[in-house]
Amino acid sequence: MKYFSKRFLTVLAVLFLASSISLFAFDFSDITDTLTDLGYFTDSKTEGATSFRSLLIPVGGRSESLGSAYTGLCDDAGYINFNSAASCILNETQACAFHNSWIADSKLDTLVYTTHIDNLGFGFQASCLYLPFSEYNIFGERVNSSYYSETNLAANISYNFLAGYDFKGIAVGATVKTAFRSVPDYTDNDTDAIIPLSGLEQSGLAIMADLGIMLQFNFLKFFASRTPNVRIGLSAQNLGAAITGFGGKSGIKLDDPLPTFFAAGISCQFLPIITATFDIKQPVNLFEPTDYQMFSLSAGVILAFTKQFNLLMGTEFKGGNPRFSIGSEFQLSKARFNFNYTLDLTSSFNPINRISLSAKILLGDRGRAERQQLIDKLYTKGLEYYANSEWEKAIEEWQAILILNKRYDPAILGIESARSQIEMYAKVRESMFFEE
Repeated sequence: MKYFSKRFLTVLAVLFLASSISLFAFDFSDITDTLTDLGYFTDSKTEGATSFRSLLIPVGGRSESLGSAYTGLCDDAGYINFNSAASCILNETQACAFHNSWIADSKLDTLVYTTHIDNLGFGFQASCLYLPFSEYNIFGERVNSSYYSETNLAANISYNFLAGYDFKGIAVGATVKTAFRSVPDYTDNDTDAIIPLSGLEQSGLAIMADLGIMLQFNFLKFFASRTPNVRIGLSAQNLGAAITGFGGKSGIKLDDPLPTFFAAGISCQFLPIITATFDIKQPVNLFEPTDYQMFSLSAGVILAFTKQFNLLMGTEFKGGNPRFSIGSEFQLSKARFNFNYTLDLTSSFNPINRISLSAKILLGDRGRAERQQLIDKLYTKGLEYYANSEWEKAIEEWQAILILNKRYDPAILGIESARSQIEMYAKVRESMFFEE
């Protein structure tokens, strides 16, 4: 009954937050100019001159709630769009679905699966941006109705090198991606008949890769936890090129450059309930590297009131228009849900109120928690033997730990100390023997 009450209160809190956000959204329209002036930077002349812009649209969920300040955090399946190195350091296997109601009638739907075995991580993502496409003739009659879409597929792999008890390792990862832009066929101006394969000439295909590095360590940590409180991430996103012109008279040619950018981020858990994140992103044009593009800044805060309920807030300054997000995240049994509201001035000079939803199914940790419990039990038993001067037995317990985790530093140091004690005791006995 007590557990049910916690669930009920959590759901009520989320519903209250959602209704408050919906009412509060209308107040923002009166201060649009002020917010734009506050976040003003000199806009880049080449801003928007890239293809496959869906690669820059937030999929939603936790990362968007934090204002896309996620490169240095990446603690759920959303990592695949921010830092390829994070799949090997996630706590749980996750299957996730994201839905983002973007501008006008456009939608972005995403599916992600990620897991890791020991220090090897991998994940897969399928994402599709789609919006209705209608064509009218000179008389205003609708003669064609279809969908424009951009579909992205991604496969990720990462490895956490030198991971141990004290040093948490250096996570390195890569993601290979492909994307297809589907432009619907259009009609003949004279007959209103759809021209077969006419949209194919404007469609496009992209091949690209992401690279990422992630470090974890403790710094100014004033609470007990095995999880490092600081993460630093570096990533390069959308390194590649796209082609277009399929079936056209001029043949296949290079499309506009992809939205490539480099990012650096940091996250710090100051207290068990407060985590702050910060990101800086620098777009680059791989075709014309000297073309300057304006960087963007983003920041976010997580308030973990309970294990079942978190409040997340974030902001992003990109060009002359900022983006503000607030979201709630709650967990019921093995499912975690995120509801996010965003006031977006980045995509338009008019305020856009946008909602995104995500659901994650937590599929366990592949026995890592049980293995850690066994390690703790073996280590404690070894300490008892050590305290009773039974050093050989202590070494046996700690060597069993190294079979499970060869870089478990407390066991390594314990074995060294026990062997030193054995050697010292042997020298003392040898010395006493010669004296007699």
